[in-house]
Amino acid sequence: MAKKPRPAKPRVVVTRRLPPNVEARMAELFDAVFNVGDVPMDRTALTRAMAQCDVLVPSVTDQIDAALIDLAPERLQLIASFGSGVDHIDLGAARRKGIIVTNTPGVLTEDTADMTMALILSVPRRLAEGEKLVRSGTWSGWSPSGMLGHRIGGKKLGIIGMGRIGRAVAKRAAAFGLSIAYHNRHRLPFEVEHELEAAWHPDVDTLLSECDIVSINCPLNADSRSMIDARRIAMMRPDAYLINTSRAEITDEPALIAALAEGRIAGAGLDVYAHEPAVDSRLLALSNVVLLPHMGSATFEGRDATGARVIANIRSWVDGHRPPNQVLEGWI
Repeated sequence: MAKKPRPAKPRVVVTRRLPPNVEARMAELFDAVFNVGDVPMDRTALTRAMAQCDVLVPSVTDQIDAALIDLAPERLQLIASFGSGVDHIDLGAARRKGIIVTNTPGVLTEDTADMTMALILSVPRRLAEGEKLVRSGTWSGWSPSGMLGHRIGGKKLGIIGMGRIGRAVAKRAAAFGLSIAYHNRHRLPFEVEHELEAAWHPDVDTLLSECDIVSINCPLNADSRSMIDARRIAMMRPDAYLINTSRAEITDEPALIAALAEGRIAGAGLDVYAHEPAVDSRLLALSNVVLLPHMGSATFEGRDATGARVIANIRSWVDGHRPPNQVLEGWI
């Protein structure tokens, strides 16, 4: 396939509002079009955007499936996604169309790990419940049996997905006295396991049945979709907690809700949901769940770093080079 000419100042359409300094830099470098209202684009708007740009900068809220990519004209040559996950983009369709896809790996690792650790602490210690109690005006003061939760130190944390974020979570958890078990498609090198003091579980079922807290930190792909289904949730102990700051589709949300409502597991900390921004009303009614608005990576520093990485990918492409964060089909 002959290489398409790359414009010196490409038309770049950004689907969501980005930090002001990122948008300002894009406006200097590119013929940039921004979503001033920050309203998520529907399929019609995405189709229109893809038809009028050389580079599309989508985010996780944009589902760039094969049908949309097939409709894109030859002009669209690069999809520079704002974020590390690419499960919202059909990589195979993009490859067939000759469209390069890039992401921004690594820049949100520490922020997401911080939020994961916050949920690991918050759920067993009932921090959200306690905060609501104080605000309600009904708190009657300290008592020996009031707001009892579970100690963190000495418990076993099971991490599903030991990539950058999983390893960062492991380091934080060890400082709180948690022992670390993990499941990964590929076992980590001995030196890394030794450094993290982490024990590999080749079988997810065993990990779920043995751990006090389970944290989902793997990407969403064909292997992980619905990995934590009703059968596997049933393997968790009644005093165990589930934390998910990755993708909701990795769990069976209805099965998780049922287990929480029936007391078959002790609680959960969730930052992602199956039908965002809608949250199942049954989850909202549960007191043993901490619910966050998909804010695991939401820091000023992280957003700025993500924007800088997007710009670097576009500039490298404009200069005729392979973008540093080009994603290949099957990368996850």
